[in-house]
Amino acid sequence: METKLKELRQKLEKQCQVNQELQNHNQDLEKRLKEKERLLEELQSRLDELEGHSPRESNDGVQEVRQSRTAVMALEPIPEDLDIQTTKVKKTAGERAQIIKAMGKNDFLSRLDEEQISMMVELLTSLDRCPGDKIIKEGTEGDSMYIVAAGELKVTQSGRDLRTLTSGDVFGELAILYNCKRTASVEAVTAVRLWCIDRQTYRSIMTSKSKKKREQLMGFLKTARTLKALNEEQLSNIIDSMEEVKFQDTEVIVREGAEGDTFYIILKGEVLVTKKVNGQQKVIRKMGQGEHFGELALIRAILRTATCTAVGEVTCFSIDKEVFEETIPIESLELHDDSDLENTVTSEKERFESSLKLKDLIPILYQEGRYQGEPVTLGLGGFGRVELVTTLHHGKYFAMKKVSKKLIVEKRQGPHVIFEKRILQDIESDFIVRLHAAFKDTRYIYMVMEFCSGGEIWTKLKEVGRFDENIAVFVSACVVEAYAYLHKKNIMYRDLKPENLMLDSKGYVKLVDFGFAKELKRGQKTYSFCGTPEYMAPEIIQNHGHDFAADFWSLGVLVFELLVGSPPFSSSEPQKIYAKILDGVMKFPPYMGEGARSLINKLCRPRPGQRLGNTKNGIKDVRHHRWFNSINWHKLRMGQIDAPTIRLIRKGPCYINFDRFPFDKTQAEEEFSGWDRDF
Repeated sequence: METKLKELRQKLEKQCQVNQELQNHNQDLEKRLKEKERLLEELQSRLDELEGHSPRESNDGVQEVRQSRTAVMALEPIPEDLDIQTTKVKKTAGERAQIIKAMGKNDFLSRLDEEQISMMVELLTSLDRCPGDKIIKEGTEGDSMYIVAAGELKVTQSGRDLRTLTSGDVFGELAILYNCKRTASVEAVTAVRLWCIDRQTYRSIMTSKSKKKREQLMGFLKTARTLKALNEEQLSNIIDSMEEVKFQDTEVIVREGAEGDTFYIILKGEVLVTKKVNGQQKVIRKMGQGEHFGELALIRAILRTATCTAVGEVTCFSIDKEVFEETIPIESLELHDDSDLENTVTSEKERFESSLKLKDLIPILYQEGRYQGEPVTLGLGGFGRVELVTTLHHGKYFAMKKVSKKLIVEKRQGPHVIFEKRILQDIESDFIVRLHAAFKDTRYIYMVMEFCSGGEIWTKLKEVGRFDENIAVFVSACVVEAYAYLHKKNIMYRDLKPENLMLDSKGYVKLVDFGFAKELKRGQKTYSFCGTPEYMAPEIIQNHGHDFAADFWSLGVLVFELLVGSPPFSSSEPQKIYAKILDGVMKFPPYMGEGARSLINKLCRPRPGQRLGNTKNGIKDVRHHRWFNSINWHKLRMGQIDAPTIRLIRKGPCYINFDRFPFDKTQAEEEFSGWDRDF
């Protein structure tokens, strides 16, 4: 019996040993499988980037949620005294052809129009480099774009060879749009000849071209008798609604007797006007640049009284009757549509609290977790951080924005910081975060803001993947109210995205961060390249000049991201984002409703003058769109709607709805230039 028990024990021990070995083997297999899955995902991600794919879709058609915060492009002044003529370099026909072919193969450059390409070709300068010369160094800031004319270069990243560049390849093109760090190094393998252009030259020519073209069109419109009663703002809106059309030699633009509904201005080429007399076509006259035809078709149903035919290649700017009627009259853009809009502030009316002092502000500390005992950081930005503070005297929480003065000077952002403070001082809207006080010392400027305890919309969106439609409608409606308030005060916002939307304790949404806001008179344009790539309107990317219409474009992008979890135009490479925006092709997932698709399409029209919110009825058209049918706008302004977003807000310590960040003990350098004298 004892012998049998011993044998059984030995067998059991052996079996246990075998089981343990199998378990270890399974764990090892599982680990290797996970590692392979990770490598596959990484390879797929790289493949997507190389092929220029948008975010991958799962089997049910749902786009992947973006997992990282979007970078922003800081404002950079455009030099007004740059002498473009002196930088022009003569090129042979072969060189011009090579450059144009190279630009045609590039995602971003291929979207420029003929005139812009021609100007760039003229202004590219030549550069000769020897084998071993570094053209671009990884991690440094760049300001030039290059086209390889001859020779061979290698591209490396963190010491790894990525690819070889040869004749006709373009590199560094992102640097002509904005100041950015180089992500790879480029070194000459052989003797090379390069064509290059720097950012200030590129931006100057693009801005100069757009301004001149706009002034030219304004002059042309002022000569149209039907339009002579319109003011500059109205004429500016017509220009924003017009589209460029091209006609080939002998192509009929307008046919006598046909129903007319389009007005044309000739930008380039000649147009022959003929009329049928006794059965024969009689030449009436020839029209050239600046002349226009079809203006009566804009104001009443009319049959064409003559035939207009292209002589050679002709380029016109055109607007049809339907679009014109949406654009004019523009008076309602003054937004006198809500008698109680000025009275949107229904909570306490406190402004600057004169009793608040910088020395009295006490940081709130994390009560638990890995950062226990450290000050709470609510968010990080390009220029500083936002900290959670309180005072013994007031017993309430504040979000304190703390920005390095030296960094502001280095990035030439002083005027924008002062403007941000000024407009926040004057704002009284329940849909925009309040500024309670502002301070400065030798290292930082401080803005003590209203604390929105519900956290960022971006954080909530990341947690749930995508919002239910009723939540997306409510969030977007709050943004519409913020826009209505700002636009009435002639302030453009220019940085809409989920990261800049905060939830208060009731679940209402407030706009924060006015670093890119700008005051603009109606009818004027501004030419800064700024904002968040995924949210930029086409006219900003193309340097055509932009206005309040850019805000409505970004509203359309926001609605898409709230419903899908990622923006409609996205890529890990900004230049690919810009190319997609200029292409304007949106792919809607099957679960998105028809109402949302309609709203997004109308907000994201490529021509700014045709966008919902920027036509003759102004923001009323956005409010009246069927996607917002469930919103009682008066009750929303009065804070009488139960916010569906309230279920997104977690209960716990005051900072529970925010991402956690380590405390930064380093101090900014002192700065004494005096730019903040008026802060």
